[in-house]
Amino acid sequence: MTGATKMTEASLLTQVLVAEKYGPRLGTDQLATVLGISRGAVLNQISDGKFSIPTYIDGGKRWADYRDVAAYIDHCRAQAMRQAA
Repeated sequence: MTGATKMTEASLLTQVLVAEKYGPRLGTDQLATVLGISRGAVLNQISDGKFSIPTYIDGGKRWADYRDVAAYIDHCRAQAMRQAA
């Protein structure tokens, strides 16, 4: 994952699926679960500026908006489809 990855808007279906499962914003534990990596890896990538999903701090916790997470999921799928072609 790189911070320079360009993502487009997520499909409505992916947005709904992410929002229904995790709510409007995801914490670092939830991001780790979605991405299949450890929470420490999420935090390290954020710290290194290499995390592909935009995050922000609110109330002393780090969060990502569900729409950005959905866009990343859709981006990964599109990239896999291009590679498979």
